[in-house]
Amino acid sequence: MPLINESYDSLPYIDTPLTEPSLLSARELITSEIRNSGINASDLHPALIPASTYTPKFSEALEQEHARLQANPSSKINAIDLTRYEALEAPPNTSPTSDEDMPELLNQWRDTLQKAYTSSSYLSSRLTELSLLERFGKNAWLIGNSQLEDILKSIEGELAEVRGELEGVDATRRAQQDAVRGEVETLEATWKRGVGRVLETEVAAEGLRMQILQRRRAGAV
Repeated sequence: MPLINESYDSLPYIDTPLTEPSLLSARELITSEIRNSGINASDLHPALIPASTYTPKFSEALEQEHARLQANPSSKINAIDLTRYEALEAPPNTSPTSDEDMPELLNQWRDTLQKAYTSSSYLSSRLTELSLLERFGKNAWLIGNSQLEDILKSIEGELAEVRGELEGVDATRRAQQDAVRGEVETLEATWKRGVGRVLETEVAAEGLRMQILQRRRAGAV
């Protein structure tokens, strides 16, 4: 005798499918139970936080963007200063005495040279990146595609394995239910006969009781 007795809450391969009136009757019973229990189906679980009390928290940058969009919905993001990549305008020409006579001109030249160095560094780095992309980009792209294909094959293999397990479980379940189909049908037929005999006994007992009452009434008369 096994230590664990197997039981099934549902026997889809043996049980007769429910009719629509039976389903409606079951739904009405469930609705009636919920109504009588005082539980509102639209109420959230106590563990859930009501949406009215939830306040999202954003970073300072996002708060600034929200304020900008709220002030002007048609405005655009200006986080990147594109002027640094535009062509530079050279300051006015200098003279041997311009450093002493116009010190602001020297500051303009210094600022322009700093921007020029920045643009030069950016363009040099960009040229290096483009040359590397031209030389190795194709192979890197092909290798990336190959890796993605390997990942896809692995996922598809796992999916096929899970589907096989699911089909195996379903086949085992069907076989187990088909194996006990005769026993279940026999038990159901025995139960029906037992219920029928109980009803027959109750009907016979009621008939006998009525006969006894009739004879008592006839004797009393």
